[in-house]
Amino acid sequence: MYYSNVDMIMEDNKYVMYDKGLQRFIYDSDSSQEQDYDMMSIKDDIRANRINLRRVMYETIMSSHDFEETGHKLMELELQPSQELDLCIMIIECCSMEISYRGYYGLLAQRLCLIDNVYKEVFEKLFVQQYLSTHCLEKNKLRNIAKFFAHLLATNGLSWHVLGYIRLTENDTTSTSRTYIKILFQELRDQLGDGALKASLSDPRMQAEFESIFPRDDPRNTRFSINFFTSIGLGDITDNLKDYLKTMSRPMMLQSESDRDFRRNKRRRAY
Repeated sequence: MYYSNVDMIMEDNKYVMYDKGLQRFIYDSDSSQEQDYDMMSIKDDIRANRINLRRVMYETIMSSHDFEETGHKLMELELQPSQELDLCIMIIECCSMEISYRGYYGLLAQRLCLIDNVYKEVFEKLFVQQYLSTHCLEKNKLRNIAKFFAHLLATNGLSWHVLGYIRLTENDTTSTSRTYIKILFQELRDQLGDGALKASLSDPRMQAEFESIFPRDDPRNTRFSINFFTSIGLGDITDNLKDYLKTMSRPMMLQSESDRDFRRNKRRRAY
């Protein structure tokens, strides 16, 4: 490598560099190569250990149908934080690859969340990640993953505040994300029942989190949410939203529609 402000000469089979300040730096080519080889060896060992650990986790998950036994074996591995993330991702991937949803994976994840809150935090992050990537999922994987997270929500393996990451409006959803939301809430209804699901979504302490699902910022978004849940057979959970829409003042609705028309005309003029 060429340095404009450095001179390099050989002294005793070692490269000696002098900068403009006449400071002396020794560069031993042989020792440097040995260090490079050592670093490569360490990286290879880390990569091999990680691959081996993943193989052990996969075999542990797939070798048993008893989620409690599997959870106990996985906890014996004493995983590090980054490895706990790998385990949670592997459980979701194994679940998504099944032809039809198997409750074993949901029960296993629930078990891990109850044993250690770290897994609850990891699955909460993965819930957001999976929702944002629904457009990349095949229909079968979409169904399995939605049912997987519905089980965790129904059993309190996950906190319901994660639903706040779902913004149910026409502009903020796609056909695949709507399908995901549909399966998620229908599965919650099947596991909890209509009354318990409605009670959970009506919890006053969680209303700030659920505003993204039951939006009240715009009458158009409010009507979209009501129509969506009604179309999938869950219109009862939007009773409060329907009452709000009825009591919304007419001037407010007209103002909102006027603002929307103004924005639409502004976009047209821009083109």
